[in-house]
Amino acid sequence: MDVLCFASRKGGSGKSTLAAHLSAHATRPNRRCLLVDADSQGSLTLWHKLRGTGEPALKNGSRGVAEAVEAARAEGYDWVFIDTPPDMSTVVREAIQAATLVIVPTRLAVFDLAAIKETIDLSRHLRKPYAVVINAAPARRDNTESPFVTQARQMISSLNVPVWSGQITNRANYALSLASGEGVREFEAQSQAATEIGRLWLAIDRSVKAIHGAYRSGGVMHRVAA
Repeated sequence: MDVLCFASRKGGSGKSTLAAHLSAHATRPNRRCLLVDADSQGSLTLWHKLRGTGEPALKNGSRGVAEAVEAARAEGYDWVFIDTPPDMSTVVREAIQAATLVIVPTRLAVFDLAAIKETIDLSRHLRKPYAVVINAAPARRDNTESPFVTQARQMISSLNVPVWSGQITNRANYALSLASGEGVREFEAQSQAATEIGRLWLAIDRSVKAIHGAYRSGGVMHRVAA
């Protein structure tokens, strides 16, 4: 079983949004996925109610992430997606400790970029692989990313922190699909938003396979270029 933890001390960075869209994208008849809503705000819980289906399944983890993850393992889930609160609480620590890979979303504002450091430091302390995902970015023009994205990417890389080579663009479809209880692939399969989530999922899947390979060979991987 693989566990993705979405963590950042900054509220509104995109943790719940990415957890919802990626879990909806990943869920298949032969791939059992579980959401663990460890944020007392309950964004994933609300989305799950709007969704009106049992897939992906949902557990509340605000009072104990480790227990929810162990229950998921016993129940035979393939992937677990943990949404965490915007702080450095025991809940966040438990979620990172349980993770196969920690996804750290960030917007481009200076406060968002500054907030990733504490999450990265905790992931390093717990010896957990991690990667940053740039979220709500300006759209590319002529297939060239915005200078603001390039600058943010360089700043993050200067901290020796891996950054996904793609971006999640500020698109209405992300919010519209969640409001209807769907992921973007279900909402509009051929949309640019669905393509971005698909590319991010492929990068995560490759990274998780690399992590398992490192463990099997006796190595330890703390940072992943998703």
